[in-house]
Amino acid sequence: MEYGFTTAAYVVAAILFILSLGGLSGQESAKRAIWYGIVGMGLAVVATLFGPGAGNWLLSVIMIAIGGAIGWVVAKRVQMTEMPQLVAAMHSLVGLAAVFVGFNAQIENGRVAAAKAAGDAVEKFTGFAAILAHKTPAELTMLQIEVFLGVFIGAVTFTGSVVAFGKLAGKIDGKPKKLPGGHMLNAGALALSLLFGLLYLTGVGPGMFWLILIMLLAFFIGWHLIMGIGGADMPVVVSMLNSYSGWAAAAIGFTLSNDLLIVTGALVGSSGAILSYIMCKAMNRNFVSVILGGFGGEQGPAAEIEGEQIAIDADGVAAALNEADSVIIVPGYGMAVAQAQGAVSELTRKLRAAGKEVRFAIHPVAGRLPGHMNVLLAEAKVPYDIVLEMDEINEDFPSTDVVIVIGSNDIVNPAAQEDPNSPIAGMPVLEVWKAKQVFVSKRGQGTGYSGIENPLFFKENTRMFYGDAKDSVNKLLPMVE
Repeated sequence: MEYGFTTAAYVVAAILFILSLGGLSGQESAKRAIWYGIVGMGLAVVATLFGPGAGNWLLSVIMIAIGGAIGWVVAKRVQMTEMPQLVAAMHSLVGLAAVFVGFNAQIENGRVAAAKAAGDAVEKFTGFAAILAHKTPAELTMLQIEVFLGVFIGAVTFTGSVVAFGKLAGKIDGKPKKLPGGHMLNAGALALSLLFGLLYLTGVGPGMFWLILIMLLAFFIGWHLIMGIGGADMPVVVSMLNSYSGWAAAAIGFTLSNDLLIVTGALVGSSGAILSYIMCKAMNRNFVSVILGGFGGEQGPAAEIEGEQIAIDADGVAAALNEADSVIIVPGYGMAVAQAQGAVSELTRKLRAAGKEVRFAIHPVAGRLPGHMNVLLAEAKVPYDIVLEMDEINEDFPSTDVVIVIGSNDIVNPAAQEDPNSPIAGMPVLEVWKAKQVFVSKRGQGTGYSGIENPLFFKENTRMFYGDAKDSVNKLLPMVE
């Protein structure tokens, strides 16, 4: 009965997770998709608590209550601008969980092996130890492989996610940094991990000793790997770590013989890998080069930028908007920081009410998390049908009267096309400079998150609308007719 209920519940939960992932691909279906995920996870937790081998219900309920309370508080306090680093933090917890499960499996396996060696009855074992007690030698070898993979991937995910969190939160410098030796250190640590993994599998010496060494090396790889990746690549890194956390969860599932965890981990791992590939394609970057390198490194002498940044006030921007027939708004992380999406939505409503065509251009890596801008605009109730992806709108800039860039830098940087020595050379960008007039709303004259100067700000048809994005847009509202 227990097995039948758990299996059926896991099948339903897996279907809900698949529907959730599918629904998240569109803004209209995203809200429903989130509910699919919530219901699926709730069902999975209940089925696990009442499934075969379950126990310690009081402790489980207490842990669920504590975790739920922490999650509630965090969800209430975290702003949308902090969502990327929150996602990175969640990935670190998945990785750490994989490490803990791996070590626990090793401890239990050692306990069962000691009992068998002493001739004790294995029937006394309960829970996970009881499962181990009835495994064949071949199955125990497979368990060791699963433990090795879970600990290694989990440890890389943990420290890598912690570094990504620090870079996204501004607590760690976003520029790529490596120790002397660079990639060779990572390769050496990986080779040693494989060697220690082989020693662990062949039973040379105490298994726990090798696992600890593997964990420490994986911690180093995760830290050094992500430290060597620049800020402009962080959206890809978050997606990649999402994939890592999925494979770590799948490894846990094999270790625990939990079918739903295997399926869920595979879904997360594969979807994260696919998203990373899509984002790298959108940036014209090789996935391996992103993981091993990062923007901001020396590419050769950058082209000299001529001209000067010319400022404009709210009156000038409003006058241009009142005369324009077509407007494209390009949102970026600066809009998220200023929480300007509400003001931007109101400006959009007023412009459309005046009979003007208003659309939004979204770059695949705008913000610091895939879909970041889409979520902000949906939150501000901007109509879905005027929010367009780069490929859908890039050809329309030459026929556009006014483009307003709000807090974007790298994704509108013409150096990607004009300067072969630029760190972002070849990256597809929104060609906003082809519009009749471009207004850039940003706080000051600093470079973007990647530290790359933007020639757009010096072009003749560009004017800099300095100031906090929310305040700047609010100044425009009473002036727009």
